[in-house]
Amino acid sequence: MSSQAPTPSGTLSYEQAGVNYDLIDPLKISAQRAAAATAVHMATHGFSEVTASRGESAYVLDVGPFYLASIVECLGTKTLVADEMAQLTRKSYYDGIAQDTIAMAINDLITVGATPLVVQAYWAAGGSQWFEDRQRAQALVEGWKKACDTCQVAWGGGETPALAGIVESGRIDLAANCTGLINPKSRLSVGDRLGPGDAIVLLESSGIHANGLSLARKLVERLPQGYLTEVEPGLSYGEALLAPTMLYSPVTEGLWKAGITPHYCANITGHGWRKLLRHPGRFTYRIHTVPPVTPVLAFIQRHAQQDDREAYSTLNMGAGFAIFVPAQDAQKVVEVAQSCGIRAWVAGQVEEGDKQLLIEPLNIRFGDDDLQLR
Repeated sequence: MSSQAPTPSGTLSYEQAGVNYDLIDPLKISAQRAAAATAVHMATHGFSEVTASRGESAYVLDVGPFYLASIVECLGTKTLVADEMAQLTRKSYYDGIAQDTIAMAINDLITVGATPLVVQAYWAAGGSQWFEDRQRAQALVEGWKKACDTCQVAWGGGETPALAGIVESGRIDLAANCTGLINPKSRLSVGDRLGPGDAIVLLESSGIHANGLSLARKLVERLPQGYLTEVEPGLSYGEALLAPTMLYSPVTEGLWKAGITPHYCANITGHGWRKLLRHPGRFTYRIHTVPPVTPVLAFIQRHAQQDDREAYSTLNMGAGFAIFVPAQDAQKVVEVAQSCGIRAWVAGQVEEGDKQLLIEPLNIRFGDDDLQLR
């Protein structure tokens, strides 16, 4: 008679999956302070930084007639899901992985009002043998180019080091750098115009995107068929996790063409909906409409036994990007997003009051102490 190990139970948090923002965020704050002290060097070249961009999702430089913005972002551990699924299905998922990597950079860059111009690739493999799989390597190339075409950016080049001993054999670490232009300068969006009465418009996500994968991978231990466990009929957990991250730059470019300049934007990535508190000002963000939760995220919440507060503090829960605009422009934002094939909702408003996020339909409150990024 054989015995089967019991399935783990109880709440599975992001910290239990190996990611503790309480340990990471202090380093980020320390690095920001050291970095800010280097801004004096810009004067040597006749330029200056936009100080308000410090602590935002992208760094902005004033070069005279226009602004330049830049960002570098790492994909994280989503490649591990693609590798595991490739073993199970004999398919390559690296076209979507390429889009995920570019989205991590571009979706941050556009928060400050920038038009993405150039993307650079960083593909660090655990050894040269990673590139021997021609199908996988070509999928990465083709997916990277397709994402660049969607965002209308040039792929300027990149670096493909073989880092045996640093990156695990058979694995690859992916990152992207993106540079953008803010022209005219009135397109700059670093929150100086945000104020009470502004509407909060949320854009849909395609799934987990590329944040929370450590939790999602840890959860596999609880699933009867692992990554092949069905999220819904015909869709496995692994395939659902690998849905490519939405690219939101077509929406922000569409808004500019429609004559709408956001007062602020937030890319809802790590820290989940707490990212709506990113602006340094003291405002209350009141949410009255919650977008539908993507099936894979509802699946994760259920099997990780997380309450709503834990889930919304970690995952995007169906909303991948937030745009703050004057109330009279909110419906037009929804229409522009929909014209780009992305659903959107007028979800709430900005009010005077304590710095807090109130998700009223779920009775969730996040306060100023729930997000410390500066």
